[in-house]
Amino acid sequence: MHKFANDVEAADALATSFKKLKSEISRVIIGQDDVVRLVLTGIFCQGHSLLVGVPGLAKTLLVQTIANALDLQFKRIQFTPDLMPSDIVGAETMDKERNFHFVRGPVFANIVLADEINRTPPKTQAALLESMQEYAVTIAGVRYELPRPFFVLATQNPIEQEGTYPLPEAQLDRFMFNIFLDYPSYKQEVDIVKMTTADEVATVDKVLSADDIQYFQHLVRRVPVADNVVEFAVRLSHLTRPSQNGSTVANEYLEWGAGPRASQFLVLGAKCNALLNGKYSPDIEDIKAVADPVLRHRIVRNFKAEAEGMTVDAIINKLIASV
Repeated sequence: MHKFANDVEAADALATSFKKLKSEISRVIIGQDDVVRLVLTGIFCQGHSLLVGVPGLAKTLLVQTIANALDLQFKRIQFTPDLMPSDIVGAETMDKERNFHFVRGPVFANIVLADEINRTPPKTQAALLESMQEYAVTIAGVRYELPRPFFVLATQNPIEQEGTYPLPEAQLDRFMFNIFLDYPSYKQEVDIVKMTTADEVATVDKVLSADDIQYFQHLVRRVPVADNVVEFAVRLSHLTRPSQNGSTVANEYLEWGAGPRASQFLVLGAKCNALLNGKYSPDIEDIKAVADPVLRHRIVRNFKAEAEGMTVDAIINKLIASV
């Protein structure tokens, strides 16, 4: 790992590396700048992300490209209704001498893409979520540590809900970000079609190693934060909770609010967002920059919000305005 004279030098190195990463990823992925920024923010904060978008928006390609640029081992698990927990974490097998050996599953990688996580039953979802929380798996009473850094990037298709097992709120809470992928613009789609129908295949150069990422993860946690910024994050989380602190928006439109994890992730995400933008300490604008993906899957709309067509993001914007 590089030896930096101080944290300021390391922060500058992270901002420079982020620019290089964006530049490399853009050779393969056209557009989706916000998505790339949020996925990388999650990685530097040691958090997992949920990518929500309709099929064909290059979710899998995006994750693979980021893994390549970060020089990390990447595994993809296609979630199906018949997938078993052992298909994710691995299982004990017997050899010719009748000795048991543990065969590692695809979860033993740095970046695990859980494709269509809501297509598999809760028992199998839980096997992955244990790994996300504990950074280890336990088989036949033996604990196996997962490689570090370790991230789960799960995808969900928001429109096709037949034959799906939606993740319960408690399990959704394990994800730092819920990132929404939108359709590309007309010009971006023209560029995508030109690039993907040609014979040349774009490649990316390695920018950061696993050791670099772990160093920067610790650096993000060392970033100082002013009290008013922490208080803004906590106040925002509190305002999502109906019948607490006189939050009129929550009482009117929300069934359930965000827990303390939201406040933690708002501050962590703001720290990282500040560093990636060349600042040494976050301000309230950095909290706002990560508020949507942090809160989106932690608040539950009530009947009135659904009847009036109030989206979760619109409610979050009202909450931010009312802090």
